Amino acid sequence: MMSSFPEGNAIVYCEGAFGTPNGKTAHGLVRRTRRYNVLSVIDSKLSNCDSGQILDGKANGISIYPDIQSALNSALNNGTRPSHFVIGLAPDGGRLGPEHRMAVIEAIRVGLNVDSGLHDFLSEDEEIASLATKNGVHIRDVRKPPPRNELHFFSGKIEQVKSLKIAVLGTDSAVGKRTTAWIMVDAFQRAGYRAELIGTGQTAWMQGVRYGIMLDSLVNDFVSGEIEHAVWSAWHEVHPDAIVIEGQGSLMNPAYPGGFEILAAGRPDAVVLQHAPARKDYDGFPGYPIQPLDIQIKVIELISGKPVVAVTVSHEKLSKDEVPKVCEAISRQTGLPAVDLLLSPPDRVIATLIPYLERRKIHHLRREKHEHIGFE
Repeated sequence: MMSSFPEGNAIVYCEGAFGTPNGKTAHGLVRRTRRYNVLSVIDSKLSNCDSGQILDGKANGISIYPDIQSALNSALNNGTRPSHFVIGLAPDGGRLGPEHRMAVIEAIRVGLNVDSGLHDFLSEDEEIASLATKNGVHIRDVRKPPPRNELHFFSGKIEQVKSLKIAVLGTDSAVGKRTTAWIMVDAFQRAGYRAELIGTGQTAWMQGVRYGIMLDSLVNDFVSGEIEHAVWSAWHEVHPDAIVIEGQGSLMNPAYPGGFEILAAGRPDAVVLQHAPARKDYDGFPGYPIQPLDIQIKVIELISGKPVVAVTVSHEKLSKDEVPKVCEAISRQTGLPAVDLLLSPPDRVIATLIPYLERRKIHHLRREKHEHIGFE
């Protein structure tokens, strides 16, 4: 494996899912990644479109092609040789369908390394692994957990962390938590603060996050310890002013009840809640209504003992004209700033968090001064 970024030129495979919740890994990669130079996306339903135009209404120059061969030919005609075939699908359960498996085989045959964030480990598929060896390419199963003797159990060292810790949780899965977390990290840095993201899933890894885990692949006994270790490592190594923790699922999602361990082990000082107001049912589960926003806020605050300080909004199924009115209604309902960070600057959210950050810095300075005087 190469150690420097970018590692290579990537074709992102998202057949039939780009622009849907099941394409969220591909969405993250066309929006930002340090790990790859993204050349193109594959989705035959949206071929000849610009991926940024489909996703955010702004062209980004990353075109969508109907198949591997056309994406490969386009890159070669432009003087660039692709090196990686990255699976940008995030289907329910993380399973690889027969059609997608054939695409992986084709990618290997044309000499592309394969990175997969699915739960079906390609390196354990005898046909695929043998073909990769024959063609001299590498397979990385991003979600494959580390050996158990390398995993960490919760120890309490999270209490050493002096950074302001902010969890970006959601009212549902595939609702934009990771994107919001990255935007917040960028905004803190522009404001003159050092900030780090703690990734908790495969997409953040593919984007090149420095500190992270694969929360949904870990043995349950070690989830809390791995969250703690990732947060502590970021603090111990680079001492950021703020650490933003990417949430997973939502507290009350029937299939992905993520967030409990993040609140318990990450011990955030504040929570930003990502919400898609137009969704009525949990993603992929019609008939399972999403609990009202005020209930979700109360549950988070009851479990964590810390405040939800802002609501960040996903404009999924909303027109741009509707978004300001929806955000205003949420603010009236909750008393919190409500902002769609893909359509509006993050200033209000960051302005809400900076007082927490400054108070925490003052608290630790006073504590260190007191300890120093006591020592003398």
